[in-house]
Amino acid sequence: MKQILFAGVIGLFLTLVGTPLLIKLLARKGYGQYIRDDGPREHASKRGTPTMGGIAFIAATIAAYFLAKVITGSLDEDVNAAPTYSGVLVLGLMAGMGLVGFLDDYIKIVKRRSLGLRAKAKMAGQLIGGIGFAVLSLQFADNRGNTPASTKLSFVQDFGWSIGPVLFVVWALFMILAMSNGVNLTDGLDGLATGASVLVFGAYTFIGVWQFQESCANAATLINPDACYEVRDPLDLAVVAAALMGSCLGFLWWNTSPAKIFMGDTGSLALGGALAGLAICSRTELLLALLGGLFVLITMSVVIQVGSFRLTGKRVFRMAPLQHHFELKGWSEVLVVVRFWIIQGICVIVGLGIFYAGWAADK
Repeated sequence: MKQILFAGVIGLFLTLVGTPLLIKLLARKGYGQYIRDDGPREHASKRGTPTMGGIAFIAATIAAYFLAKVITGSLDEDVNAAPTYSGVLVLGLMAGMGLVGFLDDYIKIVKRRSLGLRAKAKMAGQLIGGIGFAVLSLQFADNRGNTPASTKLSFVQDFGWSIGPVLFVVWALFMILAMSNGVNLTDGLDGLATGASVLVFGAYTFIGVWQFQESCANAATLINPDACYEVRDPLDLAVVAAALMGSCLGFLWWNTSPAKIFMGDTGSLALGGALAGLAICSRTELLLALLGGLFVLITMSVVIQVGSFRLTGKRVFRMAPLQHHFELKGWSEVLVVVRFWIIQGICVIVGLGIFYAGWAADK
């Protein structure tokens, strides 16, 4: 448990201190955000704000994870400070998706345009990272035969029959692409995606701790072993989630309105990858649609807008993604962000309630 606390605190400290240093570096190099001409007019003032801020919390998360293990291992020899395959795979997926986003952001800056990587190149990068994670997550079985991921679908835990490794890779890719692009679409207002992510990572910290306490590996000591969880490294997933939560919270200090730095695709793709990785490795794949409900809602607003325009020639919203619709209705940016955070908070509460109810129902 100490690792969770240390990971969160270290991540928070590193981004609180490190983000302003990154802001100065990016500003000195002229790595500023380009704003779409067809966006809300109020956003024009954001042109030139340093972007690629995702570098800060990606680096802080990785550092916090490993430093927490070094510190707790040195303080208590009985603590298992070794990194786990599940934790490293989630961090690797986050870093890989962040690299794709970094290339996208860098091209935007160098070419001085609002579009970076071509769609095919961006998709290829995401596919490589996603396939690598999916394939490796079915390896490295522990002494109970559990691999980081399972070929069964999951809600609050695995259910049904195995879909096989090939379909699992397809399913994992869908989740990774959907969440990465969902967070990317949400990252349109100061602090919106960052704050929403903090809430979901907090939920996964709780889920990891709960699954560890009710692990089937400890079935002999559980009151009801029939309600246990077959998850390979639940406590280490909680450490990763805590590191992400702390790092994003520290970054939010500088990213909230008026933002001193944007996370860019570097950050949004990385966060989406981390969310999908945590859901897959914690066997809560379908539950992620509830825990990350705001990302799903905003993604669906784009799907509805595009579908409606292609079929009828009419738009449902004044502008998509959804947050810009409310801006054009006259809501201030801060008002939209806070109210969307509330929606995300409700989604997390409902998701955790269902997660607990699933355990209680089997008890």
